[in-house]
Amino acid sequence: MSSKSKNSAAAQKLQAKLVFSSLVGLSLIFWILYRYIFSFPIIFDETIGKAIFFGLPVLIYASVAKTDAISKALDPRQVLVGLLRGLAYGGIIGFVGVIVIALNRRSSYTSFPVFLADRFWIELLLATFTAFWESVFFFGFVQAVLAHFWKFRGKVRIWGVSSLIFLLFHLPNIMLRFAGLDVTFLIFLMYLFGLGQAILFDQEENIYPLIITHTVWGMILLIHF
Repeated sequence: MSSKSKNSAAAQKLQAKLVFSSLVGLSLIFWILYRYIFSFPIIFDETIGKAIFFGLPVLIYASVAKTDAISKALDPRQVLVGLLRGLAYGGIIGFVGVIVIALNRRSSYTSFPVFLADRFWIELLLATFTAFWESVFFFGFVQAVLAHFWKFRGKVRIWGVSSLIFLLFHLPNIMLRFAGLDVTFLIFLMYLFGLGQAILFDQEENIYPLIITHTVWGMILLIHF
């Protein structure tokens, strides 16, 4: 490769990094302002709101940077296998999550057919929308691009930064809705979940299993918090 080609590639990579950092940083700032200033119905937040704050940055980056990292994570050929594997992972996460919450509250749970409860299916649909947009943004975009930039810097660093960004975006909601020890517990739980999702994405290399696990996770938090 000639020096001119090397300089051009380096310039393109630097531009991609600047665009990526700007998009993630601005998305975080606008998301925090949105959470603290506005109070729209939850159906708006989980559909249109997250499509704007989480979907739009991905489209902008994909149109500017020439990388296959995002398209690989969203490969439609992986949908069926990814969703089926997600069901298996989701069952494990659901079981472990309920046990952790029960231990934290020092309480026990009785069996109840939650799918018969009022609004269950509506909440499940909203949880699926949330899972889709957040999986696309935090893992199909943020983690995939970080992995592209940091190919030789170790997976643990990529997992850690991806899950930290995941946590930062969820802090406003935690701070607005909870207080006291619940905040500390949920921050720990949220980071742990984000880390698990980051590792899962690294193993699966597509977002579809993450959509199912995130949906299960969201329903657990909705039911038990």
